[in-house]
Amino acid sequence: MAVKIRLKRMGQKKAPFYRVVVADSRAPRDGRFIEEIGTYNPVAQPAIVEINEEKAMQWLSTGAQPTDTVRTLFRKHGLLQKFHEAKRQK
Repeated sequence: MAVKIRLKRMGQKKAPFYRVVVADSRAPRDGRFIEEIGTYNPVAQPAIVEINEEKAMQWLSTGAQPTDTVRTLFRKHGLLQKFHEAKRQK
């Protein structure tokens, strides 16, 4: 089973709000997911990103692949750097 960390769209028309979720890659975008690990609100100025770092690191270490957008959010949040440093120390 290929596991992805991706965005699940919520909110109204023209007012998107996203949840960062871990899901099977075959599941639909807004369908079934395994776990919610954060939120992303691009409408707010500046955009609000809240991510549970422990859960994100755990899923990255077990092999979950972030989508391009989530990878960018993780990079801005500093999670990918922490993950690579932890991986190097092992």
